[in-house]
Amino acid sequence: MNMEPWEYLLLIVLMAATTVFTRSFFFMVGGSRRMPGWLQKSLGYVPAVALSAILAPDLLLTQGSLVEPWLNIKLMAATAATVFFLYTRHLLGTLVFGMACYTVLRLWMSVPA
Repeated sequence: MNMEPWEYLLLIVLMAATTVFTRSFFFMVGGSRRMPGWLQKSLGYVPAVALSAILAPDLLLTQGSLVEPWLNIKLMAATAATVFFLYTRHLLGTLVFGMACYTVLRLWMSVPA
């Protein structure tokens, strides 16, 4: 999909406007209105859901098709890193361990990056 430079600029401006509007909506309507409790509680799940939506296709699909779990080195490394994190609760160690697992599996199974 080829876009003209003005289309990119329009896209950036519209995304910025949308971001400003959605983040400042409750300030614009005034302090007299409060978010319902159920909505405030629900918004706590948004970061985890967004991260899952970004990571799931990368972990489960290769070139647009589903890969068997026993051949999917990204999924294996992510699973190992998750277990490591649940055991240690160390974020930097989890990143290092996950990348080490991915590298070893990639070299061992001779899968191109």
